[in-house]
Amino acid sequence: MSTGDLSNMKKILLIISLLLLGTIVSGTPIFKVIKSFNNGELKKEFNSKPGNSLTLDLKTGASIEIESWDKNAVYLQIKYLKSSDETIDVSFEETENGIEVSSKYKNRKNTDGSIQVTVQVPRKQDLDLSTMGGHVKIDGVDGTIKGSTMGGHLDFSNLKGNINFQTMGGQIDLRDSDLDGKVKTMGGRVKVTNVTGDIDASSMGGNVIQSNVKGRSGKSIGKEVNISTMGGEISIDEAPNGAKLKTMGGYIEINKAGKFAEVETMGGNISIKEIDGWVKAKTMGGDIDIRSTGDLKQSGNDITLVSLRGDINLIIPNDASVKLELEIAYTKKYRSSKPEINTPFNLQSEESKEWDDSNGDPRKYIRATGNFNGGKNLIKIKTINGDIKIKELK
Repeated sequence: MSTGDLSNMKKILLIISLLLLGTIVSGTPIFKVIKSFNNGELKKEFNSKPGNSLTLDLKTGASIEIESWDKNAVYLQIKYLKSSDETIDVSFEETENGIEVSSKYKNRKNTDGSIQVTVQVPRKQDLDLSTMGGHVKIDGVDGTIKGSTMGGHLDFSNLKGNINFQTMGGQIDLRDSDLDGKVKTMGGRVKVTNVTGDIDASSMGGNVIQSNVKGRSGKSIGKEVNISTMGGEISIDEAPNGAKLKTMGGYIEINKAGKFAEVETMGGNISIKEIDGWVKAKTMGGDIDIRSTGDLKQSGNDITLVSLRGDINLIIPNDASVKLELEIAYTKKYRSSKPEINTPFNLQSEESKEWDDSNGDPRKYIRATGNFNGGKNLIKIKTINGDIKIKELK
C-alpha cells in the first residue's frame, strides 16, 4: 500500500471516529422500542448512572409518582387504573444521556382510560416531566427537576438541586428540601415548609404559605420573598432579605421581615409582627398592624401605610427619628363617632370645617404632623373611616 493510500486510510478512520463520537455526545438512541397496551400494566427497567436524566412526555395524561432508591437503575411501571378500549403506544428510548419515555393514544377513540406512572430512580437524577393532566409526586431526588402538568396536585419532598415546575390547576406542597428555583400554580394553594434555598412560590388564584423557609446560606446578598396571587391569603414566617407581596383579595401576614416589606391587598387585613427596615403597606379594605423594630434613629426606614377602610396601628422604637404625616378621612354615613388619631407625640393637628364631596360621599379630614428627634424617617399614614394609633416600643 502506498504512502498516499495510508494517508487516505487514516483520514477515513479519523472521520469515522469523529462521527461515532458525535453520535455518542449528541445522545442518539442506543435503542428504542414501542409497546402498545389497553389494559393491565407495562414494566421496564434500565441501567442508569447517577446524574443521568429521565424524560417523561405523556400526551395521554397520567399521574406520576417518582421516588429514589439505592440502585443504579430506573424502574418504570405504567398501569391502566381502569379498563378502556383505547390503545396506548408507549415509547421507551435509551440514550447516553438517560431515558426518554413518551405515551400517546393510538386511535384516539376516547380518553377514558386512567393512567398511572410509578418510577424509581437513583438519588442523583435529573427529571424532565410533562403530562397532559394528573398529579405529580416526587420524593428524595437530587438534581435538576423541571416540568408541567395541565392540571393536578404537585407534591414534592426531600429534594435537592434546582426546580422549575408548574401546574395549570392544583395545589402545591413543597417541604423538607434544599433547592433553588420556582413552583407555580394557575389556581390553587401553595405551601412551602422547611426549605432552604431561593424559592419563588406563586399562585394565580390561591393562598400562599411559607413556613421555616430560609434563603441560601453563605450568600452576601440574599433573595427577597416575592409572591403575587390573583386571589388568596399570603402568610410568610420569615423574610430576612425583605418581602414583596401582593394579592387581589385576602389577608397578608408576615411574622418577621428584614430590610423591607412592600405589601398590597385589594381586600383584607395586613399584619407584620416584626419588621427591621422600610415598609409600604396598602389595603383597599382592612386593618393594618405593623411593629417596627429597626433602627429608626438612622434614615432609610420610611413607613407608608394606607387603608381605604380600616384602623391602622403602628409600634415604633421610643428613640425613633421620625417625621409624621397622618390623615383620616371620615364620611357622613359610615359611623356615628368620629375617628381619632392617638399617639404619644405632641402633634400639630387640624380638622376641615366643610364637607368635601369631590370623592363621592361627603367627607371631612383630620390631619396631624410633627417632627421628632431630627425627623430622619418619614411616617406617612392615611385611612378612611378608621382610627390611627401609634405606640412606642419600650
